[in-house]
Amino acid sequence: MSASLVIAPQWIGDAVMTEPLLRRLHARGERLAVGALPRVAPVYRAMPQVDEVIELPFRHGGLQFRERRALGKQLHGRFDTAYVLPNSLKSALLPLLAGIPRRVGYLGESRVGLLTHRLKNPKGKPPMVAFYSALSGEPGIEQDTPRLQLQAGFIAEVLQRHGLAQGGYIVMAPGAEFGPAKRWPHFGELAASLRQPVLLLGSGKESELCEAIRAQSAGDCRNLAGKTSLEEAFALIAGAGSVVSNDSGLMHVAAAFGVQQVALFGSSSPLHTPPLNPQAQVVWLKQAPDYLPPLDCSPCFERECPLGHFRCLVDVTPGRVAQLLPSAAATASPG
Repeated sequence: MSASLVIAPQWIGDAVMTEPLLRRLHARGERLAVGALPRVAPVYRAMPQVDEVIELPFRHGGLQFRERRALGKQLHGRFDTAYVLPNSLKSALLPLLAGIPRRVGYLGESRVGLLTHRLKNPKGKPPMVAFYSALSGEPGIEQDTPRLQLQAGFIAEVLQRHGLAQGGYIVMAPGAEFGPAKRWPHFGELAASLRQPVLLLGSGKESELCEAIRAQSAGDCRNLAGKTSLEEAFALIAGAGSVVSNDSGLMHVAAAFGVQQVALFGSSSPLHTPPLNPQAQVVWLKQAPDYLPPLDCSPCFERECPLGHFRCLVDVTPGRVAQLLPSAAATASPG
């Protein structure tokens, strides 16, 4: 059995979308270790095909060559192949410094000499799961669907701690790291219309946003942003009756657990980063035949709306989203 080191992306959603690649590598007999930043390491602990997760002691930004060289010495001789998933130069340094003979990745940031097997970057914005899975060199990557797994006992323990029943609550993830153009502004109105308990999940940076949403709801709405570990947030998502989110990392987590979900897209595109889940329903006004005038500006992939109107999200009404939730959950009228 060969040993492989996978250098993980730095965002939760991207990390989830690498799971099909790792499943392919494991199936053909590769023993997998994943080098990941601490904030995405829990994603890989929820992948049973990963034998080891190595938390990388690197900060976001900066080359940190000394730290990479020290870790490279520790890992020297352990691996036959490295798969470098990010396109940055610095992400390809560790496999070289660790003396890994076969180093696979996409061309990018003048790293030709750092990789031994290089793929050309596809034009445009291809589906990200296929983008990562192509590094396996195998056909049929379009059929890949990410999956995460947690121990049932751990999910039950987390739900019990919060006084929740499996499937008896709704999770909302109103944040998005990328910026306002991916954040739907009507979560508070939707939460106020729901009969079931609502859990608001996100990072500590999103606590204030979630508190404003909680204040709009008269029912059982709990702001847990920044108050759970990522593993606990995963368990709460896995145990939810449904999840409502922007195009974000937690959207991909919900999809990988196969939870019923509503995914809201604005400046980005579900053709590029869709929730690969048969239980997912996507709301994207770009493709809504009843929405006029057409959104010719979408998708713009910008952090802020270049035109200043944010129509792609502002015009998604709470009623439109409520209609996609289980009938017992919502009281909102269509809009």
